[in-house]
Amino acid sequence: MRLVTYVGNSDNTKTGLLINDRVVPLEQLGISNDMNEIIKYFQKVKKIISENKIENLKTLDLSDIKLHAPIPRPLRNIMCVGKNYHDHAQEFYGSGFDSSGKKAVADFPVIFTKATTSVIATDENIILANDYTNTTDYEGELGLILSKGGKNIKPEDAYDYIFGYTIINDVSARNIQKQHEQWFIGKSPDTYCPMGPAIVTSDEIGDVTKLKLKTTVNGEARQDSIVERLIFDIPTLLSTISKTMTLEVCDVIATGTPAGVGIGFEPPVYLKSGDQVEVSIDKLGVLRNTVK
Repeated sequence: MRLVTYVGNSDNTKTGLLINDRVVPLEQLGISNDMNEIIKYFQKVKKIISENKIENLKTLDLSDIKLHAPIPRPLRNIMCVGKNYHDHAQEFYGSGFDSSGKKAVADFPVIFTKATTSVIATDENIILANDYTNTTDYEGELGLILSKGGKNIKPEDAYDYIFGYTIINDVSARNIQKQHEQWFIGKSPDTYCPMGPAIVTSDEIGDVTKLKLKTTVNGEARQDSIVERLIFDIPTLLSTISKTMTLEVCDVIATGTPAGVGIGFEPPVYLKSGDQVEVSIDKLGVLRNTVK
């Protein structure tokens, strides 16, 4: 299933099932308009949907609604992974902005978080005014959403905990990141976590490691990679994080970005007002944002 959160004629956010370019409002089936509730009770939701003929239900054209981030306000900070592709680890280490360690490729996953208030939807604006250093950069990433919580998750069980996948742009204020010698503040300005356009449930993805990720800025190719190039794969990430903290249903994890970010250029190429950033991942769609 492809699940979305949207606003129609009213100001109320609603949830829907995206089929091609049309959205089936789920409230007509008595299903919650809170994506977190849908994830928590998905087995019940799936049963309700399967017992109804979708083709007989009211649908909306995508052009008549405004998509929100699939989870407009995550229940907890978005967990992120730094330097998790070899090529990006090398470019970031040599950029002068890496305060995470003394070597390019870490021995263990580098975990940090982004504030929930940084989340925006596809087609919403990234606001440069939230970065007083004018060093805003893009990072296209695969995001995953958990279907259940757990502690000490075994790597071989990790995929049983994944509800679905989405696209995340881990937008970063590089000089803020550098000044504070940690990443949270520079990663968390308002509007600096575009997410969407939908959550695609894991049963529709197949082998997630084969998904290709691409990022363009104003149509120019910047990032082009594949998920199987992760240094620490998804099972390792879930196992590592859950060794020390309990993961919870609806947690969002961004798995890392490949090479091609702005600070990888000489001189660095930062985002400027008017730029359009597009992150695309096979089967997940396109996350598109304009910089203002």
